[in-house]
Amino acid sequence: MTGTTPAPGFRADMVRNRRLLLTAATEAFAECGVDVSMSEIAQRAGLAKGTVFRHFASKDDLLAAIMLQLLDRLTDLAARLLETDDAGAALREFMTAGVEALATDQAFCEVIGRPSLQHAEVRDAISRLGDVVEDLTARAREQGAVRADITGTDVMLLLGGIHQTAAPLLDTDPQLWRRYLELALDGLCDTGARALPHPPPAGLRLPAPSAPD
Repeated sequence: MTGTTPAPGFRADMVRNRRLLLTAATEAFAECGVDVSMSEIAQRAGLAKGTVFRHFASKDDLLAAIMLQLLDRLTDLAARLLETDDAGAALREFMTAGVEALATDQAFCEVIGRPSLQHAEVRDAISRLGDVVEDLTARAREQGAVRADITGTDVMLLLGGIHQTAAPLLDTDPQLWRRYLELALDGLCDTGARALPHPPPAGLRLPAPSAPD
């Protein structure tokens, strides 16, 4: 129907505005956590507040979009690392990137359990990341780089655990996470370690999607 398709210039503006909003929101949430207002995000992006809501109906929708960016970035990295010869070094590089992402982005850990996790795309992205990390960990097991009872789910959970260990002191010592990452990596090595006293989790269990009102 004539007049229903946005003009190319209008579409370009929409793409540009969305990019500005995601950049501004990513920086604001990373610095300050999820309590940053939509008004501040609009101000950082140099756009009207109404423009924010034309692209994202709620803050949780905006958080979900940012989570997708980070999850996709980690998944792409893990997939590339699957092609490297040294599986142990690949797993180390992935875990370093994962913990660093958490340590430098205050919002990412805060969204766990929030409505943004109800987004189907976010849940699918977490599942895809888990699958690739499982493959990355399996290669490390096969090469003897990690102990035989370590799974990809263990690795995924360790990323958050390492960050949380250092989190209370990150404001004054932002690189402290590297100390605990190294401790965790040493613990993953198969160097005569004792058997773990509990079996690995079957997989990541996200909160069940909320039933529609």
